[in-house]
Amino acid sequence: AGDLPGARRALDTLVRAARLADVGLMDQLVTAIYCHLMADHAAAHELAAAAVAQCREQGIGGWLPTTLHLRAEVELALGRLDDAHAHATEALRLADGYDLEHRASHLRALLAVLAAVQGEEAQTRKMAEQTLEYTRPREVGRGAAEALWALGLLDLGLGRAQDALRHLEAARQEAGHPFLARHLVPDLIEAAVRAGHPEGARAPADQLMTSAADLGQPHFTAQAHRCAALTSPDTQAEQHYLAALDLHTDGNDFDRARTQLLYGEWLRRSRRNIDARDQLRTALKIFDQLNARPWAHRARTELQAAGETHGPSDATDSPLTRLSAQEREVVRLAATGATNREIATHLFLSPRTVGHHLYRAFPKLGISSRTELADLLTP
Repeated sequence: AGDLPGARRALDTLVRAARLADVGLMDQLVTAIYCHLMADHAAAHELAAAAVAQCREQGIGGWLPTTLHLRAEVELALGRLDDAHAHATEALRLADGYDLEHRASHLRALLAVLAAVQGEEAQTRKMAEQTLEYTRPREVGRGAAEALWALGLLDLGLGRAQDALRHLEAARQEAGHPFLARHLVPDLIEAAVRAGHPEGARAPADQLMTSAADLGQPHFTAQAHRCAALTSPDTQAEQHYLAALDLHTDGNDFDRARTQLLYGEWLRRSRRNIDARDQLRTALKIFDQLNARPWAHRARTELQAAGETHGPSDATDSPLTRLSAQEREVVRLAATGATNREIATHLFLSPRTVGHHLYRAFPKLGISSRTELADLLTP
């Protein structure tokens, strides 16, 4: 009904009940979904993780793909990309095993989004197309919207703004209710501006700011300010970029780096190259750590245009620069001889997640087993 403050008050009651009482799995799961929709991703992650644990401990295997899917969706929103990939991959394997086609289609869409962040075009298209083959004939709007979001995000990162805008507009239509499309609106606004259609971005940017005020979540308000900067006159843009950077406090490095990239681009266009390089260097470092290759390429190109002849990633030839931040920590500990369980305890992960990080890291390092790590990482 549009009463977001009222919805927040009702949700607070549900969250307190879920934390204080021994609620059933469905109450826990539904409350986590509401938190996610209301952009309270910290609470959503807490409850989703508890739901996953409950499924594992009580042997409720049939609901494990659903709870893992929600956890992965929330981890994507929090910028925990490696964890999101590990949990989505496990969930898809289980969904296929249980013959849960509907859940599997949603999980392929999520994996397509994660592949898009890293510029893995073939994987993004494969997963998105498989999702659309299932969702479109059955009119599963949210699944189709997620797949189209992945294609739009891929195009946006690779600089194909017009294609990105087409996919993102289609995703917004498929989502149905505007509230269910809220997560992709910042990408749609950026695509519209980059494609030369700022007039189509102003109304969504205004709506985003209104929703942010009602929801009261700092990271969502940061996105709203970033979008306001893109659609505001130059005399107002900087105050929005600075407000966004002040509000990026939830640890989502990818989202913060995207704000810094756009702010750096704006500073360079304003001929403030020294200030631009400061923002762009930080953005590039984060994109490199996350293996977000298209975004790193954009930041590196902007740095060169701002007068810097090399980026921070050129300063070292360490193979660790090819890994994400969490992969690096896992690899460093594995190189010391630590077992997966020991690494998991040290990093507060599950042994399964540690194994997944090593599985993804080895091809990037050009090795096939952990016995090669020590020699590879020795200076």
